[in-house]
Amino acid sequence: MLLALAATLAIVAQDHTVLRAAPRAQATELTTLSQGEVVEVRDERRGYLKVYSYRRERGGYVKSELVRALGLGESDAPGLLAVLRFLRDSRGAEALGISYGAAYLKAVPAGAPTAEALDAIARMAERLSDAASGSGAGHTQALAHLEVVQQFGIHVRSFERRGALQYCYDGELSRRLLSLPDAGIEERGRAVLALTRPDCVDPDLGILLRASQDEERSRLLDSIDERRASPLTASRLHARRAAVWAGVAYGRTRRGDSGTAAAQRAMRELLAVRPEDLGDEHRAEYLDALLRVGAIRWAAITPPAQAGPLIVRTTAGVPGQTCVTLALAREPSHPLIRRCTYGIVWAASAQSIAGGTALVLAVQPLESWRELWIFHEAEEGWTVDMLPPGASDPEQGYVEFAGFAPGTRRVLIAREVRERGSFSRHFEELRLEDLLPVKHASSPELLVDFGRWQDVAWRRDTLSLH
Repeated sequence: MLLALAATLAIVAQDHTVLRAAPRAQATELTTLSQGEVVEVRDERRGYLKVYSYRRERGGYVKSELVRALGLGESDAPGLLAVLRFLRDSRGAEALGISYGAAYLKAVPAGAPTAEALDAIARMAERLSDAASGSGAGHTQALAHLEVVQQFGIHVRSFERRGALQYCYDGELSRRLLSLPDAGIEERGRAVLALTRPDCVDPDLGILLRASQDEERSRLLDSIDERRASPLTASRLHARRAAVWAGVAYGRTRRGDSGTAAAQRAMRELLAVRPEDLGDEHRAEYLDALLRVGAIRWAAITPPAQAGPLIVRTTAGVPGQTCVTLALAREPSHPLIRRCTYGIVWAASAQSIAGGTALVLAVQPLESWRELWIFHEAEEGWTVDMLPPGASDPEQGYVEFAGFAPGTRRVLIAREVRERGSFSRHFEELRLEDLLPVKHASSPELLVDFGRWQDVAWRRDTLSLH
């Protein structure tokens, strides 16, 4: 809940506003106040205001031009809303904007529309949390501003992700907005998007809790009719649904249920996104969805009957494990090699290559991380190599079989990965005998073997060409 603002108040308008012991420039500096802090005005002397900060439990004097007096009557509400509208998209002024938003909610008469104000405050709280999570020049200032806005009931959650603290607004005002009759489709859409951010899901959640949360997020997203929204909001909703339904598919498969319908829904939502409508600011949301759906896409395919010289069979290992056995199709009872994994084995991806001397298989150990297993015959017997999507501090990604060139005995693969916050897509040719890279490019058209030997099914179904 936003803190109820009381009488004779003022808002600090600038960071590093000095609170002095007396009303003169040479007086002792007691502390500095940040923008957005609310102080009680008690007196005025020689261009200074005598104020008291309840947050800091300290009084003193500040220059009068560095604070803005607040009127909290009904007649003041339109002016406060005008300032809020001015500040809501001003980066670096979130704490000040939230202060004016809280003042407006105090001044507005009962029953008056408040969805616009709640939307603006929630957006600024979300943006401020993002700034605090970064490492740029404004990081320290954003952390100070988060402390300021706590006086208005703006709370954030924090958790560690890859060695850094992630701050996320808890979304209370977004949830309140969804219950308001005056909330428009754009405001409701932004609220739902704020409440379903994948990067604000605690990475330490257990599998069952995460699956339950994904199911709830999918229902929340489905409550918005994107057909009435702007092109930007509609595409953002489609991208977010794609990401969330990919998580639902993974969760259902992990607990032994079918994830096919959820994966197919994720694919449909991803294909409904119009990337040109997102612009640069929201392109990362589309790439996030692309990687998540790309990782889970085999769940959308019903495994066909295996054909070819080699076949794989899966059996349960120790609790949580799946064991993969490779055998010749003509001698299924005589295994060539057996490996176990805690990941999901996508049997639909199994494919014999190289005249029956190798087989490729997709295995997904994490929700948005899919590897490629390559079983192949070596001098010492059968072995399996595991290709990850990336190697340098990877975050999300998938690698998939894209074809085989028999003349050069090269395996064609495609990778899409996000590493160190950057997205990359590339195509490679690997030597089958040792899987060392021979060539790579940003586009398959730049590799000769891709032009002649890429797999037809891969070209039809992959997301890496979209």
